[in-house]
This record gives sequence, C-alpha cells and structure tokens, in this order.
Amino acid sequence: MTGAARVEIRGLSLSRGGRRVLDGLDLTLTERRVAVIGRNGSGKSTLARAICGLIAGDAGEVTVDGAAVARDRKAALARVGMIFQNPDHQIVFPTVGEELAFGLRQMKRSREEAGAAARAVLARFGHADWHDRPTGTLSQGQKHLVCLMAVLAMRPAVIVLDEPFTGLDMPTARHLRRVLDGVDAMLIHVSHDLSALAGYDRALWLEAGRIAGDGPAAAVLADYARAMEAADAEPDLGT
Repeated sequence: MTGAARVEIRGLSLSRGGRRVLDGLDLTLTERRVAVIGRNGSGKSTLARAICGLIAGDAGEVTVDGAAVARDRKAALARVGMIFQNPDHQIVFPTVGEELAFGLRQMKRSREEAGAAARAVLARFGHADWHDRPTGTLSQGQKHLVCLMAVLAMRPAVIVLDEPFTGLDMPTARHLRRVLDGVDAMLIHVSHDLSALAGYDRALWLEAGRIAGDGPAAAVLADYARAMEAADAEPDLGT
C-alpha cells in the first residue's frame, strides 16, 4: 500500500509513572515527509509508537486511513511500518530471508507469497545473495537496511522512523537517506539531527508532550534550533 496517507490523532494523552508523556494531541498528517523534533523526554518516541499502534493512549486515538491502529493490529500491520533506532531490537530471525518474510506471514500471506516477496525486495536493492545470510553476520548499517527492506516488503502507507541513523558512519547514513528519499510512503521521522530533516514538508516540535511548533519544516526547524541555542547560552544558576 503506497501513495497518499492520512494519519489522524485525536485527543491523544498518555501518562507513565505519574508523568504526562503525551498531553491531548490533536493532529492531522497528510504530508509526504513529516519531521518530529524535541528534547529528550518530550514524547517523540512515545508518539511514534502510538502512530504504529504499538501503544494505546489513556485517552484519545490514532487512526491511519481510518483504521484505529491500537485496536486493530491487522490493519496496523497493513498500513504502518516502523524502523527503530537499534536494529537488534527489531531483527528476530536467523536469516535475512526469514526476517523479510515474517511481517508478510503476519499479514496472512502464504509461505510461498511471502518468500517470493522477500526475494523480490532483496533483488530490488541488489542484495539477492543475502537471502540465506545469517543476520548475525551483518554490519549495523546492513541490519538497518534489512529492517527497512522488511518494512517496504509489506508496502505500508506510512513508515515511522525513530532515530534510524544513530551510530551509523556517514557513508552508511547517506546511503540509507538516499533509499528513503525514493520511498513512496509517508515518512514520519523522529530525529535530533536537524540536517537529516532538511527538505521535509512539515515539522512537529514537541515539548513535555504538547505541540510547541507545527508548520512548514524549514521554519519550525529554524525556530527550534534558535530555542536550543538560546537554552545553551543561558547561565547555569544551579547550586
């Protein structure tokens, strides 16, 4: 499933340990490339997981193309994919082919269909020879690529990226960015690296679970950068 997508977030709130992590978010996302920025603890990763249906709010709901992703896991798998910061938290199978086929099997595709789709995405990326390769022999960058291929094989309308380039060397990060640039799906990209978000259509700036800025990415990223520079320049008045 590719092309235009619509993410609706209505009254989404979530608390953890007595702290409000998300606080009544109301958003409609239709842009092709959406950046999510904010300081540590602002709620970025929690929002990313809520959009994928991996967690449900205490109040409110997230829908993707009309499907309530936290309540309908089958619909969530068909519509939204996620790339985590650490691919070792995502890869569970001993070979690349099995890893790529797993999500498709979860979508009730036959073993033959899933296997053919896995081989097709490997061929598309020029890595047909990886099918039987043990995932434990892959570099960190190669593992990230496998995670991306596994998501793309499922053809979601939305792909959520949670700091996907952290710890990668520059050539590997650049390669993955080029791959992502060519993806048809909506990308919702959580990152501290503002340079990775250049050219995006829209940016959401989170502070303490609320929206501090929302609009054209260039303007919101610039506002955020200025705010962080000002915060760094403030004198330390602690004792």
